[in-house]
Amino acid sequence: MNQRQSYIALTMNTLAFTVCFAVWTMNGVLVTFLVDQGIFGWDKSQIGWLIGIPVLTGSIMRLPVGVLTDKYGGKPVYALLMFIAAIPTYLLSYATTYEHFLWGSLGFGLSGASFAVGIAYTSVWFTKEKQGTALGIFGAGNAGSALTSLAAPWLLKSVTNGGEDPEAWRVVPQIYAAILFTMAVVFTLTTTNKKAVHSSGQSLKQRLAPLKYIRVWRFGLYYFIVFGGFVALAQWLIPYYVSAYGMSVALAGLMASIFSFPSGVIRALGGYLSDKFGARAVMYWVFGWCLVCFVLLCVPRMDIESPGQGVIADRAGVVRTIGTGLITVGERDYSFIQQPTMTSHDDETLVWPTFTFWHQPVVAVGDTIVKKQLLAKGTTHIYFQANVWIFTILVFIVGIAMGIGKAAVYKYIPEYFPNEVGVVGGIVGVIGGLGGFVCPIIFGYLLKATGIWTTAWMFFFIVTLVCHLWLHWTVRRIMREQAPLLSRQIDDRRLPEEMAEEIPIRV
Repeated sequence: MNQRQSYIALTMNTLAFTVCFAVWTMNGVLVTFLVDQGIFGWDKSQIGWLIGIPVLTGSIMRLPVGVLTDKYGGKPVYALLMFIAAIPTYLLSYATTYEHFLWGSLGFGLSGASFAVGIAYTSVWFTKEKQGTALGIFGAGNAGSALTSLAAPWLLKSVTNGGEDPEAWRVVPQIYAAILFTMAVVFTLTTTNKKAVHSSGQSLKQRLAPLKYIRVWRFGLYYFIVFGGFVALAQWLIPYYVSAYGMSVALAGLMASIFSFPSGVIRALGGYLSDKFGARAVMYWVFGWCLVCFVLLCVPRMDIESPGQGVIADRAGVVRTIGTGLITVGERDYSFIQQPTMTSHDDETLVWPTFTFWHQPVVAVGDTIVKKQLLAKGTTHIYFQANVWIFTILVFIVGIAMGIGKAAVYKYIPEYFPNEVGVVGGIVGVIGGLGGFVCPIIFGYLLKATGIWTTAWMFFFIVTLVCHLWLHWTVRRIMREQAPLLSRQIDDRRLPEEMAEEIPIRV
């Protein structure tokens, strides 16, 4: 094996994947800009579809593209994929309707299938001992989404002259197409083709045989969260920041990159941790940290008034006076809290919600009062800033967890399916990619139905909780089947020594 060729293949694979991933997530910035500038009047659900459609193409094409890579090698398949994807990327610049944009997005989404080619093409150049590191380096190409988050808003601002010529947005997909085309040419000129050694003569039915195992679907659901969630949030966070925090598209892209860039490059660390501690232990921590962050992110920004405790008369009488903080009924005085002067908290940095309480009299001088009658109703004002920096820190932690989790899921596959890594990895990749497709659409409909941006985090919390409980249930089942004595010792409150007297231990 030529070491120099293997390093060139890994370098070009990673660069090509970075470019393809940047193109694949282009709609997150572009669609937000077009709606923000009033060029197109799409609603939230339509935005969700446009963000998700490219992910759909890239996801469903992963399995067939992976099969083609096994048969013909990575070089021709990767180059052809980039050449073909460059065409609809360029044609997107001529879109004038929602349908045009939908079809163009469906076409350039093919760039997302590059993951399947890159995984297979990288693997054949390295021995089993080095594949984990090599695939981790290749997977860092996920950071291409961060490059789009950072560069695309600046590019849109530049070509449109700060928004004065909004129709110039059409230059951006043309530039992306040119970069994709150039990358395809460079890839073709610098790499050497190499096919997998294993036989590729299996029928389609044989290739899809692992689908009968529930374990494959469990791994797919894990990847739905850690990869699909990453792809969805890498794009969804831009309109989130624009709408929920009133940022410009450029600043929103910068903030979104704080999530996507570390999440992409830390995948190699996830592979190392999975090798050292095991994929199961890593996924426990990944789901645990995600659940904590999702709970905190679920609380929306709020500025609401709610009924509070009122002032009730404890005897009958006639209202004599209503003064500053005091109501006199007969000979009895009732104190109440006056409404304070409301101040703006926009210039403050608030971590926790603030509560303000006051009373408002509902009786007048001369009114006859009966016992237990309401004299002043209570009002509670709740203000929660959902500080943008605290929000971003939580999102950053979620990104790190997802990045580590992406590698941990793929650590599972060769352990359980050593002879079917390509097929199972492709299926898991398809399910994960579909997460990137359906999540923005679900977010859009949830937002449209409730008007609350944090419903996205509520959705993630529920799905992650299901994954965490499924993982825990699976671990306990394996313990009961393979180590029943140890399982009983964990569950039983008595000391292991007491149990040992009842259960003979066979050596």
